[in-house]
Amino acid sequence: MAPPALADLAGFKQDVRAYYDRLAPFRDQWYARNHVYYTFLESRLRLLVPPGQAVLELGCGTGNLLAKLQPARALGIDVSPRMIEIAAHKYPRLQFRVDDAETVNHPQPFDYIIASDLVGDLLDIGAMLDRVHALSHGQTRLILTFHNPALEGVLRMAQRAGAAMAPARQNWIGPGDLDNLLRLGDFIVEHQESGLLLPLPIPILAPLANRHLARLPGPRYFNLVNIVVARPIRPRPRPKPLSCTVVVPCRNEVNNIEAAVTRMPDLGTHTEILFVDGSSTDGTVERIATLQARYQGRKDIKLLHQTAQPRPTDSTPNRTDPNAPVAMLKLGKGDAVRKGFDAATGDVLMILDADLTVPPEDLPAFYAPLATGKADFINGTRLVYPMEEQAMRFVNYLGNKFFSLLFTWLLGQRIRDTLCGTKALRKQDYLRIKAGRAYFGEFDPFGDFDLLFGAARLKLKIVDVPVRYRRRVAGVTKVRILKHGWLLVAMCVVAFRKFKLAPGRTPSGP
Repeated sequence: MAPPALADLAGFKQDVRAYYDRLAPFRDQWYARNHVYYTFLESRLRLLVPPGQAVLELGCGTGNLLAKLQPARALGIDVSPRMIEIAAHKYPRLQFRVDDAETVNHPQPFDYIIASDLVGDLLDIGAMLDRVHALSHGQTRLILTFHNPALEGVLRMAQRAGAAMAPARQNWIGPGDLDNLLRLGDFIVEHQESGLLLPLPIPILAPLANRHLARLPGPRYFNLVNIVVARPIRPRPRPKPLSCTVVVPCRNEVNNIEAAVTRMPDLGTHTEILFVDGSSTDGTVERIATLQARYQGRKDIKLLHQTAQPRPTDSTPNRTDPNAPVAMLKLGKGDAVRKGFDAATGDVLMILDADLTVPPEDLPAFYAPLATGKADFINGTRLVYPMEEQAMRFVNYLGNKFFSLLFTWLLGQRIRDTLCGTKALRKQDYLRIKAGRAYFGEFDPFGDFDLLFGAARLKLKIVDVPVRYRRRVAGVTKVRILKHGWLLVAMCVVAFRKFKLAPGRTPSGP
């Protein structure tokens, strides 16, 4: 049986297929109704793709765009059998087949691979890029078109009003997000453009807006369509053989521990799973011990206990008891991360929250950029792919958006999601961050900002990796909106003082 996260994703793909099967008979009606939009796409792509090429279109729908490109050899794929049936009937000289852009294979490479309005539908954009590599030769070009995420509200209103065809799902990918994903997927961006300021057939006004105003710096921010052309890097960078430690801070997570172990993928040359327990009372420690015995010799599972220290001015003997109220103030995720990283034996260090809202199956995407030298610090982001319902409360979502913009400015590097608990870096870089920790002080109860601030101060290259954020299925959330919201404000004050008021001070380290 597939792990729960993977089984859910497979079921979601079936839902997507059924959704587009239902829409297939009306697809060309939507095409005609929004002819300004589709005419723009066709005209721009015909300039980018010369006639007589070998062309693969991922997510081809009913085949209209592929036919307009006049290929010498063509293949269109779509997850919807009904879409493919209609496309094959309309364009019998072209080849179509039911397939998935994230798993597609073919014996011959293509000159151009088109993914028009597809990245918003995908469950795993990185998997699609891997398949593009497999279907490419040295001169292949990948062309992607996608909607402007700044117009998300307008597009949603148009879809609800029946003015535009709603997708089965929507990843709101911006040019920066896609550029980051292409670099992680071993592509070089060669060309970017945007256009279509006014997608309505309004005489005089539409030509004026789309031919002239859409090119100006201010108005083009509101262009509907982004187009990116990229080429694959050959040969692809080979990862270094590195070992990995996954630190799992946990407190009262007994029902998530076994899934964390059984779903943990092999990472690099060796995977150490290091649980750091914060005085659990629900059997978490006993469950870890059971799994250590069960997987002895097959999985490297370790357990570290958080131990709180008495306050320097407190001489009361029983203050060393980890269950004492004052001593418990020293415990928390930040303390667990630091203790786990200090005890870790791996070359690469990762954090995985024990609630498994970020699935363990996503961790190879954190390991690969470090092993290939594309990044020094990996920060997970939950704000690219759609979340499961109830995975994040709306107020939390808005807060994450706000703080991501603020910390991007404060740290001077793009940070899509400050509060995703999953992060990764090389141990040698962690030791440098630790050596310079006194510059910021012991200020961070979460563990996220201690690492982010230290990485930014050392000028480490911070790269966002999207994760599929899921709702908690066991246990109780530890997030407290009011309390933790004020702590985030305090983190901003620390960052402003250290990065903006005293930016000239040089980092310290071994």
